[in-house]
Amino acid sequence: MRSSNPVFSRRGFSRDNGTAGFNTAPQAGGAAVGTQQGNPYADQHAQQGGNPYAQNPYAQQDLQHGAPPQAPVTTGRMTMDDVVMRTATTLGVLVVTAALAWALLPVDDANIGRSYGFAIGAFLVAMVLSLVQSFKRKASPALIVTYAAFEGVFLGVVSSVVDNRIASGAAMQAVIGTLAVFTAVLVAYKAGWIRVNRRFFGFVMAAALGFILLMAVNLLFAVFGGGDGLGFRSGPLGIIFGVVGILLGACFLALDFKQVEDGIAYGAPREEAWLAAFGLTMTLVWIYLEFLRLIAILQGDD
Repeated sequence: MRSSNPVFSRRGFSRDNGTAGFNTAPQAGGAAVGTQQGNPYADQHAQQGGNPYAQNPYAQQDLQHGAPPQAPVTTGRMTMDDVVMRTATTLGVLVVTAALAWALLPVDDANIGRSYGFAIGAFLVAMVLSLVQSFKRKASPALIVTYAAFEGVFLGVVSSVVDNRIASGAAMQAVIGTLAVFTAVLVAYKAGWIRVNRRFFGFVMAAALGFILLMAVNLLFAVFGGGDGLGFRSGPLGIIFGVVGILLGACFLALDFKQVEDGIAYGAPREEAWLAAFGLTMTLVWIYLEFLRLIAILQGDD
C-alpha cells in the first residue's frame, strides 16, 4: 500500500516503467515485503540484489554505450523540488479546508452535533480515498488532493473541539510539536544519526502493528463497555501511549525520507513525487493527532 500511515501497509515507489522502487504486493517474478528481496530495506549493507534501489535500472544502458553506470538525468525523473512542491500543495489544501471547517462548523452546544456529523463523514471519505490511492499502481493527483481536502475538514472540527472545549491553544501547540518532530527527524536523518535498514524497518512495522492492535482493542472496549475502554487513551496510560504514538510517527518520517532519497537517486518517475507527498501528509497528520490527543490529556487534567 502506497502510504506512510501506520494504519496501512507501506508500498513506497513502484516498479512501473522499469523504474527502481519497491512494493509490498508481489510483482511478476518478484517477492513480497517480508521476504529478503521484497523488504525495501533488506541487505543494504550486503549484496545489492536485496536493496530495491541499489540497482540502477539504467546501468545496463550505460554499460552498453561504454559509459560508467550512473543515475539518469532526464526531465521525466523525480527531483527534490517535485517532492517539495507536491507536498506543499497537499498540505496547503489540507490547511485551507481545516481552517474553513474551523470557521464554518462551530462546536458550541447548539451546533456541535451537526459539526461532528460533518467531521465523521469527512473522515470516512478521506479514509476511503486513501485506501483507493494506496491500492492503485500509480499516483492520482486528483485523488490525493481530494483526500487532503476531506482530511482537512476532519482535522478542523477535531482541532476546534479540543481547542475550544478541552485545552485552549492545543491546536497551535500540536502544530508546533509536529513541525519540531519533522525538523528533528530530518536533521537526524541527514546527519546519519538514523540508519534506515532492514532491522529498523522490521522494528517499526512490528511496533506500529502492536500499537494499532492495542488501540483497536481499546476502542472495542469503549464502544461496548462504555467509558474510556482499557484506559489507553486517558490518564497516565494515555500519556504513555501518546508519546509512543509520536515516536512511531517520527520513525515513519525516517522511512518516508529514505523512500524519497532512494527514489531520487535512482530515477523514480516524476509522478512518484505525488506518492511521496501522500505518504508524508499521512504521517504528519498522524503525528499532529497524537500531539493533539496528548495535549488534551495533559491540560484536561488540570
